[in-house]
Amino acid sequence: MKRLPAILFVVLMSFSLWAKTDKQTVVFDVDIHCQGCIDKIQKNIAFEKGVKDLRCDLKSKTVVVVFDASKTDVPTLQKAFAKIGKHATPRAFDTDTTGL
Repeated sequence: MKRLPAILFVVLMSFSLWAKTDKQTVVFDVDIHCQGCIDKIQKNIAFEKGVKDLRCDLKSKTVVVVFDASKTDVPTLQKAFAKIGKHATPRAFDTDTTGL
C-alpha cells in the first residue's frame, strides 16, 4: 500500500511526457468591431479541433490562437473564421507559447 503513491506518480509522469502536444501560436488580424464579434469568435473558434487557447483584442483587432499543430493548422483556422463571416489574416506565427 505504501508503494501506491510512488507508482501513481510514475504513471502520471509517464502520461504527461507521452501527452505532450506540438503547441503553436498564431496572431490573426480579424475584422472585429464590437463585443458581439468577440463573443461570436469565442463561441466558435475556441471549440475548433486542436485549439488550446484563444485571446481576442478589440483595440488591436487581433485574435491570438494557441493550437496543437498535430490536429489543425493556420489555413484550417482561417476557414473556421470564414465560416462565421470573419476574414482572418495571419500576422505572426510562432512555435513558442511562453507569452500566452
